[in-house]
Amino acid sequence: MHKVTKLNNGLTVITDRMVNMHSVALGFWIKTGGRYETKDIQGISHFLEHLLFKGTTNRSYKQLKEEVEGVGGVFNAFTSEEYTCYYVKMISKYAHVALDVLSDMVLNPLFDQKEIDKERNVIVEEVRMYKDLPNQYVHELLDELLWPDHPLGRSLLGTFETIASIKRNHLVDYKEKYHSPSNVVVVACGDVEHDNIISFVQKQFKGKKENTAFEFKKAATQQKAPQINFYHKDTEQTHLCMGVHGLSRMHPDRYAQDILNVILGGNMSSRLFNEVREKHCLAYEIGSGTKEYIDTGALFVHAGIDNDKTAEAVSVIMSELMKLRDKEVKEKELTQAKEYYKGRLLMSLEDTMSNMLFLGEQMSSIGKIITKDEIIQEIEKVDFDAVRKIGKTLFVNNALNMAIIGPQDVKAKAKTEEKFHV
Repeated sequence: MHKVTKLNNGLTVITDRMVNMHSVALGFWIKTGGRYETKDIQGISHFLEHLLFKGTTNRSYKQLKEEVEGVGGVFNAFTSEEYTCYYVKMISKYAHVALDVLSDMVLNPLFDQKEIDKERNVIVEEVRMYKDLPNQYVHELLDELLWPDHPLGRSLLGTFETIASIKRNHLVDYKEKYHSPSNVVVVACGDVEHDNIISFVQKQFKGKKENTAFEFKKAATQQKAPQINFYHKDTEQTHLCMGVHGLSRMHPDRYAQDILNVILGGNMSSRLFNEVREKHCLAYEIGSGTKEYIDTGALFVHAGIDNDKTAEAVSVIMSELMKLRDKEVKEKELTQAKEYYKGRLLMSLEDTMSNMLFLGEQMSSIGKIITKDEIIQEIEKVDFDAVRKIGKTLFVNNALNMAIIGPQDVKAKAKTEEKFHV
């Protein structure tokens, strides 16, 4: 069972003692990400993430890696729209090493100008890499349609222009603003003692300045007409991402949306997999997913399709959306989807790292922990009417968005547009 303690300086510590584990997963969660950025510094959260691995005032970048990897540990980080996480997984007897390294990185980055310039070039190559991966880049194009002129519709990596314009003082100021104790959540899962983690963290953050709460631009979800973005690229396969505005992290119907997603395209038993791949043989990769933020969300379908069969695939996908909107799901299908969701949740939480991510993401985004048992109780409540209600709410013509990357000509585009309606 997890424990939560909020320190006097505002920092939150969460632990989940898993006594039968040899490892510990530790995460330092910073409550900032892409949606906290202004347009002129787009990508700064991700830029900062890179630089924290390039050395501190106490350790070189080589020492950081050696202290963790030298005792069999692994460490990394990721940036999202609403938080950034720096994490280590290692044998539990070295938990103090992980805590020391992570706190040093978060509190004392060196910001060496040579390293900033070098890492700037690395990030530029990362941007180029993703633009060359159409199955990834198509998701960015969909986000631009869903949230135009908003941070959620921009790339987390930034643009070539913003990456070039971010200076050392921007990075220092951004770190000082967001790496304050009240904006940090420390999570430890594995064979650890709660009081020991608290004692260590209190020592590391002693005397650190506490900043006030931070705000971001709320997301608008009003849309007056369906939207399509065709991005021409000479690919061997057309990459499609179709989406609608979905429910937020705390919406009362979000679990019904999760079950609808499983039924639609969440696994190999899903409707999209059976219809698009098994029956019509239009795609190898086909599925659906959700994104949930504090105040908004999205439900999307993604697929890789034969270049000459894009319109047909869109027609089949639209047909499946209409069925979920207009017809009640069968009892067996609903039961299987709920069991699948519960099973995946429980199996994922057998691992120390998955537990750390589960707890940290919730506390960093919504400020509280919804336990697996509470989630399962909510999943059990989902019935036929709840799933159909979500379908009727989400799958309407003026809410539809679609991004397509491929070699479509004018005629092919027209045929695809013709099929894009429910």
